[in-house]
Amino acid sequence: MPTLILVRHGRSTANTAGVLAGRAPGVALDEHGAAQSAALPARLAQVPLAALVSSPLQRCRETMAPLLAARPGITLHIEDRISECDYGDWSGRKLAELTDEPLMEAVQQHPSSAAFPGGESMRAMQARAVDAVRDWNARVEQTHGAEATYAMCSHGDIIKSLVADALGMHLDLFQRISVEPCSLTVIRYTRLRPYLVRLGDTGDFASLVPREDGGSPAADRDATIGGGAGAG
Repeated sequence: MPTLILVRHGRSTANTAGVLAGRAPGVALDEHGAAQSAALPARLAQVPLAALVSSPLQRCRETMAPLLAARPGITLHIEDRISECDYGDWSGRKLAELTDEPLMEAVQQHPSSAAFPGGESMRAMQARAVDAVRDWNARVEQTHGAEATYAMCSHGDIIKSLVADALGMHLDLFQRISVEPCSLTVIRYTRLRPYLVRLGDTGDFASLVPREDGGSPAADRDATIGGGAGAG
């Protein structure tokens, strides 16, 4: 079965504003995110890619644009099932103001029980994303062979839920996983089990350097709704 490279989109305007973007339109990469995506072709230069797949949201399509330009023979496929979680009424709100919402505790501690008002449940989010990957694995293998590698650009919570599935980890533990903007996570699928080959690889260890004010470096990671300063 194929190897999947999961790309989290580059840093977005919502990440820097501390807003839970969800599926709101018009959320683009910021200047730093554009630079991150511009570096993707060089980072993946030695990897033959059989297909490129993206969430339909603007920040993901913008992240994949440089890679697509560097591989003119490949088409970018849009896959709705790997779009951001539908946060419903929470979409567009500041993460700081969501901390006191009673639901946030369930999102953090018992996400399999969490359903966003006017949106979807986290269980449904994971199920559709896993189904999409299974379908794309079969499609890529049928067309390009079992040793093929393909790339899929999606969002923090989606990628974390796919990693949890690959590790046989309950969704309630997925908040322990961290994937930064424009990080690469690699899962090699086989007939009997998946293997997690890379997790949140940016090639940059700056986020591990202690802050001058003594705060945790994790606070600056532009993480997902699961525990940081930005949103997927």
